[in-house]
Amino acid sequence: MATLDECRRALHDLAARLESNAEARGKLDLERTLACRLTDLHAAFHGRITGGRLVDITDGDDPKAKIALVTTSDELLDLVAGRLEVSRLITAIRANPFDLLKLRKLL
Repeated sequence: MATLDECRRALHDLAARLESNAEARGKLDLERTLACRLTDLHAAFHGRITGGRLVDITDGDDPKAKIALVTTSDELLDLVAGRLEVSRLITAIRANPFDLLKLRKLL
């Protein structure tokens, strides 16, 4: 099981990667709030996806988030590191189908 600090760092690493890719990909029309709920740590983070970037990452849940990733700490680290395809976590992502398609392009 990964630690809370490792998960926080992974989300910030993901944000940095998305930031560097945002210019090359062009703007992605996805403006949504995001929650990442870690079932094994009983913890959560939340932020916003805007213009292909993940911003304003902070501790705590956002129960009204339009996109929610409900997973374990190890799966989050594997996803961010590229060892786990987002399609394998499709049942763990709660979002409307159009947002899921855009999210796949983003990750």
